[in-house]
Amino acid sequence: MKKKNLALLMGGAMAATSLMAGYTLVMADEKEGYTIGLAMNTQTNPFFVTVKEGVQKACDERGIELIVTDAQDDPAIQQKDVENLITKKPDAVKIDTCDSDAIVSSVEACNEAGIPVFTMDREANGGEVISHIGYDAIKSGKLAGQFLADTLEGKGKIVELQGVMGTNVAQNRSEGFNEVIKENPDMEIVACQVADFDRAKAMSVMENILQANPEIDGLYAANDEMLLGALEAIEGAGRTDEIVKCGCDALDETMDAIRDGSVEATIAEPPFFLGKAILETAYNYLEGEEVEEVVILDNQLVTKDNVDDIVTKE
Repeated sequence: MKKKNLALLMGGAMAATSLMAGYTLVMADEKEGYTIGLAMNTQTNPFFVTVKEGVQKACDERGIELIVTDAQDDPAIQQKDVENLITKKPDAVKIDTCDSDAIVSSVEACNEAGIPVFTMDREANGGEVISHIGYDAIKSGKLAGQFLADTLEGKGKIVELQGVMGTNVAQNRSEGFNEVIKENPDMEIVACQVADFDRAKAMSVMENILQANPEIDGLYAANDEMLLGALEAIEGAGRTDEIVKCGCDALDETMDAIRDGSVEATIAEPPFFLGKAILETAYNYLEGEEVEEVVILDNQLVTKDNVDDIVTKE
């Protein structure tokens, strides 16, 4: 399987949308050209809202019609969404999965209909996918673990908040993080809990963890939404200064929190560029070009030292 590293220097704006029959039809500036279906796992998480912005920007540039669905983080809804997209006979379908296993039947349905499938961020564990585009989630976890290890000088009590563990992204970020922690025997994970990449869940989980653990030195939240939820709990407990905090994604709100000192770090996985990359890959394929089976976008650690140098949008 081929892999390709891409540098990220892109950005975007959203086009007008209109709601139709349970999904959103987003018209590009030109009506001629391809029609592509985008099956999103959610449109309430800012990360995935920005992913769609990146896709839309690229569609506008290419004169592509985009049909967007929102599964509301429900695998069953996403299966129905893909079924509906198939009836629209798009030239390609792009999927950001709710669950890597549950989506397999939908990918296979697209295969049977002769519609090429592309996945992004979260992989599908079966079916024929033309290309998968995402960030190196294991590297992200390692960067976060190494940041905490360096900042805490290799010792301390650590909390890990995990994402949706039915996805390869959550599994791989945790794997990378724990690999580094295990290399530092004086670092102890005192609590590891799932918060499903959700801000409200993370706040609730972190409140309980804070009550049960009078001493916490570091926090790794596997996405920025969980980080920001945990931050609310930490600030509410008056323990902001005693806990070193690291997230993942580089959402605008997190970047601001790094600037004001309430968060120490995140891992930049700009969603806007992910959206543009998946569209460009699908377009190139439809134009008859050879595309990579796996496209890995670049990610990096963000701290107060480089926060103003990181480009997350065009």
